[in-house]
Amino acid sequence: MTYRAGTIKRERRTRDRVEQLDSQIIAVLNEDHPQSVRHVFYRMTDPRLPEPVEKSDRGYRHVQERCVKLRRDGQIPYNWIADMSRRGYFVNTYSGAGDFIRSMAGHYRADLWRDSDYRCEVWAESRSIASVLLGDCKDLAVDLYPCGGFSSLSFVHEAAQVHNHGDDARPLVVFYIGDYDPAGVLIDVTLERELRMHLRSDIELNFRRIAINEEQVEEYDLPTKPRKESDKRAQHIKYTVEAEAMPARSLRSLLRLEVELLLPENALEVAKVAEQSERAHLARMARLLEAR
Repeated sequence: MTYRAGTIKRERRTRDRVEQLDSQIIAVLNEDHPQSVRHVFYRMTDPRLPEPVEKSDRGYRHVQERCVKLRRDGQIPYNWIADMSRRGYFVNTYSGAGDFIRSMAGHYRADLWRDSDYRCEVWAESRSIASVLLGDCKDLAVDLYPCGGFSSLSFVHEAAQVHNHGDDARPLVVFYIGDYDPAGVLIDVTLERELRMHLRSDIELNFRRIAINEEQVEEYDLPTKPRKESDKRAQHIKYTVEAEAMPARSLRSLLRLEVELLLPENALEVAKVAEQSERAHLARMARLLEAR
């Protein structure tokens, strides 16, 4: 599905058309959330919709503005829009040891990777993509790195040092998600090369791009746009597709499938049972300390 300039008129929307666009945004987010604004935008560029938007910066800004308005009006919850671009930094304090243990009990996670033959982490080209994967990465206990395009040397070096300073000898599997465009298909190549350069020689690295690839563009009927003629990189790439063009639910399902294949059978269920038991034990400890 390729967008061609001029197929969607740019005239100012009437109130009825704005309301139709709002209802489409609400329906998409009600069906699957959280999603980034860019994911919602790509869903709104579908020409089969009653009120599609143009695939342009102008169209993106309009969807972004409607998402802001819909959240402020209470028509969609704020947390239905995923955004990792800004985060606060906090200092936690506690009234005593019991309060500390009670607060930490909810953060206890059993090691569901303990019996796996692998260790795993996920890298995403943008924070927009990472924001819709964060919940699943937390659930599956895998580290998530939003590299923001071509990563800085320090960022990749620091990520490698986490493994270099450990004693885990299992192979490291890295799943990468990024755009399918002349720059995007080189980012993961560069990232893999830098990781291999900084990792200890005895660490086996299996680096895999799981999205977006050429086969997925056809399979998911993803919207494409022509590559810039001035861009001389990766000449075999004939069109461009942003990773956000794949529906967020499909992206999360794809990631979960790949990650869960590395885990022992029922590892997640077993870990959740262990977590409930340990959290209950920590809560009892907190009560004893608070009673002193």
